[in-house]
Amino acid sequence: MSFFLRCLFATWLLTLGLGASAQGAGKSVVTTERVRAELMAYAPQGVQPGQPLLVGLQLAHQPEWHTYWKNSGDSGLPTQIQFTLPPGVTAGDIQWPVPKKIPIGTLANYGYEGTVLLPVPLTVSPDFKPSPLADSLEVKAHAAWLVCRQECIPEEGDFTLRIPVRGSTALNGAAFEAAANAQPRELPKVPGGAIPPSVARVAGDALDIQVQGLPVQARGKQLQFFPETPEVIESAGAWTQEWKGAVWHAHVPLSAQRSGSPTVMPVVLAEGAQGWRAELAVSGTWPQVSAAATVSPALQDALRSNTGAPAAPPIGLVAALLGALLGGLVLNLMPCVFPVLAIKVVGFATHSEDARAHRISGLAYTAGVVIAFLALGGLMLALRAAGEQLGWGFQLQSPLVVAGLAALFTLIALNFAGVFEFGSMLPSSVASMEARHPVANAFLSGVLAVAIASPCTAPFMGASLGLAVTLPAFQALLVFACLGAGMALPYLAASALPAIARVLPRPGAWMDIFRKLMAFPMFATVAWLVWVLGQQSGIDGAGALLALLVALSLLVWTLTLNGRARLLLSAAAVAALAAVAWTAGPLLTQPPAAATTQAEGDWQPWSTAKADQLVGAGQPVFVDFTAAWCVTCQYNKKTTLSNADVLGDFRRANVALLRADWTRRDPAITAALASLGRSGVPVYVLYRKGSAPQVLTEVLSVAEVRSAIARP
Repeated sequence: MSFFLRCLFATWLLTLGLGASAQGAGKSVVTTERVRAELMAYAPQGVQPGQPLLVGLQLAHQPEWHTYWKNSGDSGLPTQIQFTLPPGVTAGDIQWPVPKKIPIGTLANYGYEGTVLLPVPLTVSPDFKPSPLADSLEVKAHAAWLVCRQECIPEEGDFTLRIPVRGSTALNGAAFEAAANAQPRELPKVPGGAIPPSVARVAGDALDIQVQGLPVQARGKQLQFFPETPEVIESAGAWTQEWKGAVWHAHVPLSAQRSGSPTVMPVVLAEGAQGWRAELAVSGTWPQVSAAATVSPALQDALRSNTGAPAAPPIGLVAALLGALLGGLVLNLMPCVFPVLAIKVVGFATHSEDARAHRISGLAYTAGVVIAFLALGGLMLALRAAGEQLGWGFQLQSPLVVAGLAALFTLIALNFAGVFEFGSMLPSSVASMEARHPVANAFLSGVLAVAIASPCTAPFMGASLGLAVTLPAFQALLVFACLGAGMALPYLAASALPAIARVLPRPGAWMDIFRKLMAFPMFATVAWLVWVLGQQSGIDGAGALLALLVALSLLVWTLTLNGRARLLLSAAAVAALAAVAWTAGPLLTQPPAAATTQAEGDWQPWSTAKADQLVGAGQPVFVDFTAAWCVTCQYNKKTTLSNADVLGDFRRANVALLRADWTRRDPAITAALASLGRSGVPVYVLYRKGSAPQVLTEVLSVAEVRSAIARP
């Protein structure tokens, strides 16, 4: 079993950093229940240096659904497109059409409904050399968009498009022409190249704006105002406008939680579908703002107590290190770690008469746990620095990682059950490595413990991890190292005490029975992982994973045979496994149909807009930040959040129940967790208007929740 862990360790590292898999790989169209996304091209003169070449993402929304502009307003996220292009071709910025204001409750967002095309210019240099065989330009793009109605759902897709180098690609010319007409026009320039003076003056908690140079047809009309810089103005605030001759004036309130103080503010003014862009030079002194990070204006009010204290006071580094150490220690008692206990108990039984082997095994296991936590934490910090919205436990947000762990635990269970032994399947020189390297075996068992246990958040861990992602890299890694040391501490202490070894029975036939018994916790872990993947990719994804595990088990069994039967049946099993993997791959990574939009009894799907609307209206809101792969979350859900007394208290207090499902990667949930000083689940929060959010403990009790509800 331990040698097998060494073989698959590299595979686990390769799959660890994968995010939620994109839909529609290798296609130019991705269709969901809410949006049809298509990557389109316009090359009227072919792909030549100096000639116009445009690609664009067209989003066709279902009725009542919308996506967002470059500044999404009070909530939401702008659509993002990342291109992979051959040498000699570069992509410009999205040429954003004029948006519309989309009011949602007390909020105001900027975005698009219906069908919108987001063009991106490509620049072809003389260095571009098309493939002689294809004679085309291959454009690959990964796009991510947040689509909202009352609830918000993050979606993404991978697109591939081939544009012929010679000849015209003008089929979509009308769509690109309409998109060009929908883009805001720069205000006309006066002789000498200067833009007519358009300014914004800071006047207390508002901006006094004047814009000159607007076209004659716009004068005297009521214009829409869209700042390109986010989180500066109060998007839904009451603002006024008037014309003084040819100059347009406006008085716009500033956001109380402004995130910046720009010296230049690009803005778009629009009248109907026409828009004009101006860059406002900002003068005056910006007012001071609170340093508290928030998600949106309505929640900002909830995140401030009546005295103005921040919702989650930051803890110091020493407290974070102590919290990480205690949290890692308590992590051993969390349901996440139970499957790993079987492996450790088998290892303790193996060394029951060798105190020295006990100590070495404990030290190696500790090193494996600490290094794995450092690697996982370092990877998360690096990806966050690169712009990814990730939190603790991000690896199990990938269906491919879940499937890989299910395969790993299936093979461990088969090995424990005696279906196969590495000594009978591998050359003796290779199989003997397990006996020659017990330190490596213990080290990798520590790595495996982190792989399966890290997605959960134990008490004391939440605040420490939330602080870690904001610290410099070295200090953040110290927090992760303390977390690993705390988790390994019980095994390190047990291995250092000879009395522990003397308590265990002498080696004998009982060890074989015990080892086979420990196969069943492994199979239970596989069942849980299949259920997790079913939450991520639907019933078809879970069925595909089961088919893969059956084919994998068949292959393992054939390798235990002898003679010609082994050769023939193993070849057939390899072919069967390859065929199943080819068929199952797309099913494993597909999103479940409408899974994120379904209500569960009293619980409704969480979204920033829905939480804002309810809190702004004065209704208390309880949010369950959860994930299918978080065993502690599921335990709390079954034992506390489904309790009849708790649900009755929620109803009597008119508390709205929202569930934020983080099973697959969701930037909006990641941002909401960050605003609470957390980076992992479970997190339970009770919001009341005008009060600080009440964050409950990771392991809930009925008494704690009922007490929180009763608190005024």
